[in-house]
Amino acid sequence: MADNKAYTGVDLHHVKEAICVDTNRVYDSCADKDCLADLRVYLTDCAQNVIENASAVRGKSAEILNCIVEVEKVPFNRGCYSVDLTFFVKVCLDAITCPTAPPTTVEGLVTFGKKCILYGSEGNVKIFTSTYIPGGTDEQCAMGNTNPTAKVQCVDPIILDAKLCKICDCCNTLGDNCDAIPNNICRCFEGKFTCCCEKAVKITLGIFTIIQLERDVQMLIPAYDFCIPTKECSCDTEDPCDTFKRINFPLDEFFPPNAKNDSCAPAFNPNGSCGCGK
Repeated sequence: MADNKAYTGVDLHHVKEAICVDTNRVYDSCADKDCLADLRVYLTDCAQNVIENASAVRGKSAEILNCIVEVEKVPFNRGCYSVDLTFFVKVCLDAITCPTAPPTTVEGLVTFGKKCILYGSEGNVKIFTSTYIPGGTDEQCAMGNTNPTAKVQCVDPIILDAKLCKICDCCNTLGDNCDAIPNNICRCFEGKFTCCCEKAVKITLGIFTIIQLERDVQMLIPAYDFCIPTKECSCDTEDPCDTFKRINFPLDEFFPPNAKNDSCAPAFNPNGSCGCGK
């Protein structure tokens, strides 16, 4: 791999030995940008009372509380696995109950699923290890195996739209069974979730995810030398004023830079148009 920048400037003549390390190797991965429309927001009894008297809602923020990950083999396709994800997202909404009064902030839960198929190779060995507890007995750890594990990286979703609706007009991911919400998720909200209501809130979320399928393997890598620290530990207590003097003055905070961005500037049109097709 001559074009791999990770090896640029490395002198292979200084390699002292090849060592074996036990680490996780990524066998397959994928990145997705999903727009999830018309998801129902499940509300507690207190928040539902506010929504019943609301004339409109708008989204404020969204936070991923948990993601349940399940990995299963794909039949008749050796080495491939299906990764099933179930997201639980806490959303914050502004409910407008009166035009002359400030909006009331309520919190609700949105849940949705995602599935993908990735390659994770094969392995059927069983793993046994031990653990040592000072002053105790040498106990055996639970048996493991080399089945691949899924790793999910994601950022908090973006609320693209929120509006009032009837229950039949939104994607009711839990049906009428609010008891299916895990207890650890329920503890993040005040009150008890209710699925019986006249008004509902549907929301559209945008989310970015990276899904990886990893397997525990032993790899042979070149070793150059031991990692010996080259910096001395400093225990001197500096004068805080001297430390402050070495910090540059934050001019950009007081005077935002006037950097021209052609992609954001409207096109000039001698006919008086704004360049946006109007």
